[in-house]
Amino acid sequence: MEFRFIGCGDAFGSGGRFNTCFLVRGEASTFLIDCGATSLVAMRQQDVDPGCVDAVFVSHLHGDHFGGLPFLILDAQFVGRRTRPLVIAGPPGIERRLEDATEVLYPGFWRAERGFELRIVELEAEMEREIAEARVTPYPVRHFSGAPSYALRIVADGRVLSYSGDTEWVDVLVEASRDADLFVCECNGFEAPVRSHLNLTTLREKRSLLTAKRLILTHLGPQMLAHRDEVEIEQAFDGKVVEL
Repeated sequence: MEFRFIGCGDAFGSGGRFNTCFLVRGEASTFLIDCGATSLVAMRQQDVDPGCVDAVFVSHLHGDHFGGLPFLILDAQFVGRRTRPLVIAGPPGIERRLEDATEVLYPGFWRAERGFELRIVELEAEMEREIAEARVTPYPVRHFSGAPSYALRIVADGRVLSYSGDTEWVDVLVEASRDADLFVCECNGFEAPVRSHLNLTTLREKRSLLTAKRLILTHLGPQMLAHRDEVEIEQAFDGKVVEL
């Protein structure tokens, strides 16, 4: 299994990084975890064909995590000429928010006839769903987005992938990442607390509770980027590939 950081930046493009988007290529399926506003550009830059994606799992409904979906759908219709289904799974309210965003950007496109089936699945907290040959369980976290925000635990090809989404520290992260092969965890701040986000000081305090086999930090803000050489925990960068 290949895990690629298509984008690992924050909402503001700190350090010139793309918005959050991870690509997972397995034997049974290929899927995205989040699809921020810049994701299609990042995929093109890294020679990743958007048409390879079977499903998108969305952690929460902020633009730097789901804002690339209208462009992904547009590309599937007019560039990729997609014919097979595309599944988008995320928190309750995702279909309405995605429709609204698409209509703002491309009026009339949401209701236009497509050459492929677009399936929208709403994920309920702590209820496992099987989608695109993967099993996904969302865990509620603390990050205001106008809808539930989730950490995600995904089982595919016998591997366990966990992702914190955006959040302050919540104890559910321990369960969401328990014994995972990979835990991708946001760390927006360095020493000072950042509202609705984790910082390195907190993660260092909680590190012993996290039992994942590998921990990689993502969503780094300006202070984290400025001090990244002082950080002992592995960090993501755009284009980084992890083999699992």
